[in-house]
Amino acid sequence: MASLQGVFGGVCWLLLGAFVVLDFAPRSSTADSVSEIQLSSSSFSLFGDSAHNQAMVYWTGYNSSVILILTKLFDFNLGTVTDSSLWRSLDLGSSYEKLNDRLDSRLVLSYLYVCPSNQKKILLVSDPERDSSVVVSSDEGNSFHRFSISFTIQSLLFHPSQEDWLLAYSQEHRLYFSEDFGRNWKLVHEGVSPGRFYWAVSGLDEDSDLVHLEAQDPSGSMYITCLAGSCAESRKFPFPGRIDGGSLVVQDDYVFVQVTTVGPTKYFVSYQRQPFQNIQLPKYCLPKDMHIISTEGQILAGVQQWNENDTYSLYTSDRHGNYFSPALTYVRISRSVAGVLNMDAYKVAGVSGVLLANRKQGGRVRTFISFSQGQTWRLLTPPATERRCSLPSCSLHLHLRMSESPYSPDSIISTVYTPGLVIATGTVGSELTNHNTRTFLSSDAGNTWRQVFDEERRVWFLDDSGALLAITGASVPIKHLWVSIDEGRSWLQYRFSLSPLFVDGVLMEQDTHHHIITIFGHLSHRSDWLLIKVDYRSLFDQQCASEDIQTWPLLNQGEPCVMGQRQIFRKRRPGSRCIQGRRHLKLVSSEACSCTPYDFECDYGFERQSDGRCSPAFWYRGPGKGTNCTSGQTSGYRKVVSNSCEESVEDHFSPRMHQCDNTAPSGVRLSTAHRDLTARPHTNITFLIHTHQASSTGLDVQLDLGDGVCVSLSVLSHAPDSMTHVYTHTHVYTHTGIYRVAAHVRNNLGAADSQLFLHVTTPVEQVILSTPRVLLLGQQTNLSALVLPDTPKTAVYYWWIDNSTEPVVTLEGWLFIRFHRLGLAHVSLQVSSEGVVRQDSSVIRVTEVFRSMLLGFSPNLEEHNPAIPEWREDLARVIMATISQVLSPAGFLLSSVLTSPSCCLFATRRSLPWIQVQSDEPQQKGSDEMDGGGQSVSSTKVSTESSSPRTSLNHSSPVRALECGLHLSADLKTTHGFT
Repeated sequence: MASLQGVFGGVCWLLLGAFVVLDFAPRSSTADSVSEIQLSSSSFSLFGDSAHNQAMVYWTGYNSSVILILTKLFDFNLGTVTDSSLWRSLDLGSSYEKLNDRLDSRLVLSYLYVCPSNQKKILLVSDPERDSSVVVSSDEGNSFHRFSISFTIQSLLFHPSQEDWLLAYSQEHRLYFSEDFGRNWKLVHEGVSPGRFYWAVSGLDEDSDLVHLEAQDPSGSMYITCLAGSCAESRKFPFPGRIDGGSLVVQDDYVFVQVTTVGPTKYFVSYQRQPFQNIQLPKYCLPKDMHIISTEGQILAGVQQWNENDTYSLYTSDRHGNYFSPALTYVRISRSVAGVLNMDAYKVAGVSGVLLANRKQGGRVRTFISFSQGQTWRLLTPPATERRCSLPSCSLHLHLRMSESPYSPDSIISTVYTPGLVIATGTVGSELTNHNTRTFLSSDAGNTWRQVFDEERRVWFLDDSGALLAITGASVPIKHLWVSIDEGRSWLQYRFSLSPLFVDGVLMEQDTHHHIITIFGHLSHRSDWLLIKVDYRSLFDQQCASEDIQTWPLLNQGEPCVMGQRQIFRKRRPGSRCIQGRRHLKLVSSEACSCTPYDFECDYGFERQSDGRCSPAFWYRGPGKGTNCTSGQTSGYRKVVSNSCEESVEDHFSPRMHQCDNTAPSGVRLSTAHRDLTARPHTNITFLIHTHQASSTGLDVQLDLGDGVCVSLSVLSHAPDSMTHVYTHTHVYTHTGIYRVAAHVRNNLGAADSQLFLHVTTPVEQVILSTPRVLLLGQQTNLSALVLPDTPKTAVYYWWIDNSTEPVVTLEGWLFIRFHRLGLAHVSLQVSSEGVVRQDSSVIRVTEVFRSMLLGFSPNLEEHNPAIPEWREDLARVIMATISQVLSPAGFLLSSVLTSPSCCLFATRRSLPWIQVQSDEPQQKGSDEMDGGGQSVSSTKVSTESSSPRTSLNHSSPVRALECGLHLSADLKTTHGFT
């Protein structure tokens, strides 16, 4: 899932390569004659920066006269910046001052940022190869402060309203937060996906310092929200489960994620921070990818269907973003140099519901336009001058490419400040081609078009009332620009340079208050940067009066009702040399029209027929009155978002409320909001109970959550949609396990139930395998495991015994087994949970005979020593070495010493068939010691006060007696607590 392309807002990157000079002159415009005008201009050369191959140009804000330029030399072989210069102009670009001397002359700068909420504040990032620091200014570069940082900044995100709040993304995939404009930084989260972090949206998120982010760990990616200054303490997981890496998009009212497991990828949406819902596309769409285009009141998305390769299809959603309906199939796509997907679809600014798209079908690409948010489409009407071109065999086709360079305009432009005015490059004929490209303009939002240049030109809006600036689009040096103040009907030519200039970009003033443009480029490949300031204020001589303004109606091929209303706009009369201003009201009046079928889009499960009606698709099994009744049942139509038409009594487009017949509950289905049956402890799990409408009288809905909690109808949230009634409840499980969750819906006519089994799991962190150290040949034993954290019934255990090629698989942490081969038996256990596998191993000595002796220690042994496994292991090693000195000469083999607080000694006989341990005390039944064959024997106490060892061994006697008395003080000098 891909997000919208970012808005650069005045920042300009210039990448200089080899210049190719083509041997032809620019063709003339369609105007009968081109008049030369006189404007005020000046030029300034950035001396000493001829080697710099990149530049960043920024106008610092509204009504400001400050321009900042960062030029730098980027070494593409080293992948780093080796030299840089910072320039500043205080007089709208007439002159520039080099600021390197105000900074450390050795400092190499790589990026320049301007705060969007206070453009007097700027932040510069140094190249990390030489120095890792930020340089900040709060007075448009008049003074600077430098602060060292401990990480490498890859990108910055300013808070939309808090001017001192910054999010910085590092090359190590860590996200940092600064609340004092770069002076101090605090780690927010590690493992953050590139470009997948967002500030809170005002009006939707309660805390302004909330951060939405996508974080990765070995088991996958997660959607996390937390407070920037205390992320660890405030972390939440709005989507209960793993998501695909790089899929999180937070945009306006919506949050999008996608999940790929087994089968097709699933797409989820949250509207206004409500629980996530599975996006419902037509049953046989079978999407391969989804691309978000617009989220203004509803979702406009591109979906690559199962049968598409180099095209996507346009889909529109309901307001909540749950149900999608097709708008146009086979829309052409392209990819940028960086691999970013671009769809040939364009939303005209300033006028609601007008869309343009290039459809590729039968090997041809043709441009279509819609005035109804994608409900109806038609080919573009060719210009009236194209007398040999007539629909449908011939029409106008436009390039809908977005510029990869922010200093160059898109191939099609429009603005909310000049509704209806659209400028684009394209061709006339049976299809869109890349040759004979011309420039066209529409003054009525795409209803009619006229040619303004017979070649491709780069065009900018010069003000907010229709004045235009154009330069030659080809990569040839130029010295003229063209200006129009009558919507392209005539053009005025101005020579801005005595010598031809390779134009790298044009910087437009953000608020058009000063009427200044800055053209920057090079006279030759090796020359310094040249900046030319052009003042076009003389084009306008006064403020607009009433006689300078005219109105125009928005029409669609003569039809006055567009998006359910008649709209009248106002604009400056073409040719009038007056200043209207951005705040001047553009829309004069709007009057609602009566609804038609095309003011509605076909609801989910319905398809548009040739007569305009919406009929159920063959696969749709929607509810019908009298069977699976819904009060508010869909009529097959869904009103287009932002459409203002008025329905008459006779219209039956919108869902109608009606009284349902009394029936028993039916169609009950229980699911989770994210459609997955796994969850983590201490995370929100939202359950959905779907049911066709039952009688409201006596209706009882209960949800048994499987952990002893049961909620009733009064606690559930009711969210009716167009198909069923949905009851929701959010719950938190604190322990892992498998929970049986059941929904019960009843009324006086019957009942219906549904259930699911939810696996609440957590990744395995540690596995401790417990096995006997010594075991009799053929004796059954129990192998067991301790898993941390505890994962009852949700982990899978793989037991690998000796050299077996297949494991024994169990769902419990224990296994009964017998060993039938003498010697060492190797056991390995792997435990898998949530895709994480941990392992522990052990070795068991299998013998024919063994005896165990219980070693006694003082009760306060561990009060003076650390009671940790490592200390016990070291103690056992010392005891084992000491006792071995006694047992080995006597024909015994010491196997091990257990490291529990009551140590136990295991010994096996080397040569004798069996041995019994005796002591001076009488033998007791039920003693603490068992022999290898299950017979009870007395315990032998090992004491430091015993006499020297006495061993009576006679190889001719079948009975061997052993009394152990050991003095350990010599070997345990550093171990306290022995008695």
